[in-house]
Amino acid sequence: MLRIIGIPLGPFETNAYILHQQDTNEAVVIDPGMNPEPLFQALGDMQVKAVLLTHAHLDHIGGLGLIRERYGCPVYIHEQEQEWLTNPELNGSLRWPQITGPMSFAPAEHLLQDGDELELIGLKLSVLHTPGHSPGSVSFVFDKQCIAGDALFRMSIGRTDLTGGDHAVLINSIRTKLFTLGDDVNVYPGHGPATTIGFEKEHNPFL
Repeated sequence: MLRIIGIPLGPFETNAYILHQQDTNEAVVIDPGMNPEPLFQALGDMQVKAVLLTHAHLDHIGGLGLIRERYGCPVYIHEQEQEWLTNPELNGSLRWPQITGPMSFAPAEHLLQDGDELELIGLKLSVLHTPGHSPGSVSFVFDKQCIAGDALFRMSIGRTDLTGGDHAVLINSIRTKLFTLGDDVNVYPGHGPATTIGFEKEHNPFL
């Protein structure tokens, strides 16, 4: 049985997610954010097989070095943001010096494109390229669940004033990619509580 565990991390309260197959004790981590100690506590003795990144902003990648060191697992990111892992100016870690130092990590082992299908821990995950918040933002969809990063929130959308952000592109991503999913699809955002596609279609004031 699959469990989806959300853990808010760091000063931005960024949601890290664990996809945990209880029968095999295997896990995938999505967006290991800053100050990842609560994430490691939740993982316990799980076998982490991969780290997936919805995008490469500092608050979503802050724990990347530690989780790689601990589990030796491969990292997946959209090809447009491969350089962001190594470049503190692009990933935004130079923007908040009062919160963190410059972040630079080794490149990802796997580069994603729109339409990719990943098979991990017995799951089939579809990759949707959902840019706008950042150029390489992606959402991961499986079994009527969607990990949406900072594209779509409950009653809100991602900010577009950071490097590569574009409001019109974000709205198009939500309408043409996310809103074409079923109304009953659960959305797990990068910040705040979960929602559904149907709820956001009806109530989101930005859309």
